[in-house]
Amino acid sequence: MPASGGRAVVFKVTDDRLGEWSVLRVAGELDLVTSPVLRQRVHEAVAQGRHHLVLDLSDVFFCDSSGVGVLIAARRLIRSCRGRLRLILPAGGADGTSRGSGGEHGGGAHVNRVLGALGVRRLFDVYEDLATAVAEEPLSA
Repeated sequence: MPASGGRAVVFKVTDDRLGEWSVLRVAGELDLVTSPVLRQRVHEAVAQGRHHLVLDLSDVFFCDSSGVGVLIAARRLIRSCRGRLRLILPAGGADGTSRGSGGEHGGGAHVNRVLGALGVRRLFDVYEDLATAVAEEPLSA
């Protein structure tokens, strides 16, 4: 059963630009069904020459192994272009929980925990908010 308790979940990826950074804001569940959408959006950004990418996962409240696979593949693709990839992953409250914009538990903290549990969080440049992530210049990898 999906993390949403059986409700229809809207998965959305929106695109923005902040200085030299391209920002993909992701919301919903990042799973086997939705992860190809994010993979495609990352590939489109790179094909357009946008090699400094921020994935804002603040509103992702569930992530499975296919979602993690897309994040790792995005890192590999961006590095092959000598670009930079940064993730926005709020740490959550003292109890390790936070709420996404739709009121669901997770709100990026779930993704943070999943990456940590799998031992791959250290592969990524992780920031708690967008302002901090785009404040530093996107030095090439």
